[in-house]
Amino acid sequence: MTMIDTHIYMVRHAESVHIHGEERSRGLTEEGLLHAKYIADLFANIQVDVVVSSPYERAIQTVQYIAAEKGLNIQEYEDLRERPIKGLNYKETWDVIVEAIRVSFDDKDYALQGGETTNQARERSVPTLELLLEQYEGKHVVIGTHGNIMTIMMNYYHSKYDYHFWEQTSKPDIYHLIFRDKKLTEVNRLWKDNLFLS
Repeated sequence: MTMIDTHIYMVRHAESVHIHGEERSRGLTEEGLLHAKYIADLFANIQVDVVVSSPYERAIQTVQYIAAEKGLNIQEYEDLRERPIKGLNYKETWDVIVEAIRVSFDDKDYALQGGETTNQARERSVPTLELLLEQYEGKHVVIGTHGNIMTIMMNYYHSKYDYHFWEQTSKPDIYHLIFRDKKLTEVNRLWKDNLFLS
């Protein structure tokens, strides 16, 4: 029986200014939009069959030019939204948030008040990814995503994708994941920080 490779391109969103209360609606900065256009150029010679995204505007905007160039619609999946480590109705310092994210990769049932644990985020996001692997077996799928939820999904397949991996990712970032029979067999980073100099 021939095993078929399915290609998933995790595209972490480009730069977006954090605005409290606008987690879902805040878009990319001017530089972020330039990065998004450059990402589309990177995919010019890469087969893309499907473009899906988190419903958050910054993720959609990051893959919108890929979809336009390939003549594809963007399919939004609510369960691919970013993981809120804290409740969205109150502010917290970045240092506290980062420390909470660090702890959450060791204690997967940990979150700040009102937040979502790593286990909870995994339980909603991984089935969506597995559904995509079933529906588009043998295809090339671009996913507009976020750093935390991307790392949580990748961590499900290999523990080396942890807090330290998340910490070194950039905005934007691109990881090419190759699956065979729903098993992650290879990961390559396609984005290089010096590819685009604004």
